[in-house]
Amino acid sequence: MPNALFDLDAVRLSRGGKEVLRGVTAHLPEGASAVVGPSGCGKSTLLRLLNRLADPDSGSIDYRGRGVSEYEVLGLRREVSLVPQLPALLEGTVASNISFATRLAGREAETDRVLNLAGLDPSFATRDAAKLSVGEQQRVMLARSLALEPSVLLLDEPTSALDEAARDSVEATLLGLRARLGLSFVLVTHDLAQANRLADSFLQLDQGCVVDAG
Repeated sequence: MPNALFDLDAVRLSRGGKEVLRGVTAHLPEGASAVVGPSGCGKSTLLRLLNRLADPDSGSIDYRGRGVSEYEVLGLRREVSLVPQLPALLEGTVASNISFATRLAGREAETDRVLNLAGLDPSFATRDAAKLSVGEQQRVMLARSLALEPSVLLLDEPTSALDEAARDSVEATLLGLRARLGLSFVLVTHDLAQANRLADSFLQLDQGCVVDAG
């Protein structure tokens, strides 16, 4: 079995009296994994557990052989960075959004470099983040994560709001990042074809349970 990026053992989580994850046991190897399934099956919830944006009610999660609860939480989130489904940018320029993330990590922003990695021209740095298209905002979110120099990107439906051409462009950017930076990905998607294009392994959820993996 390939080296584990994440191992989940009997993970359960309830919200509002409803069990969202029901004893999930899974092995997500280094490289690129996809978590697939219908809306409401627990995909995004599982993703948030991987860098402790939420904690399970019971069960355990290991990151590279060590329990996620043993890591300093902000350090873990810098190393395992979540790119959410919906862009959540601050008021101001693209550059100020990127530098905000790096200031929290105590480092200087390499704005031109991370914009280039995310598939945007460096001229975007001075643009108003609120006036960008959804696809451009999604790339700024990606650049902001890359500015933290993570080892792992958690990608929550990264192309769900995009048309086909923009989707293809973002997918090409993600594949290029794997090749250039050696990043590992965990991708949440409802699109099995996208999972096949971007991931080496998959985990399928339905109603909070693992129903298939490979």
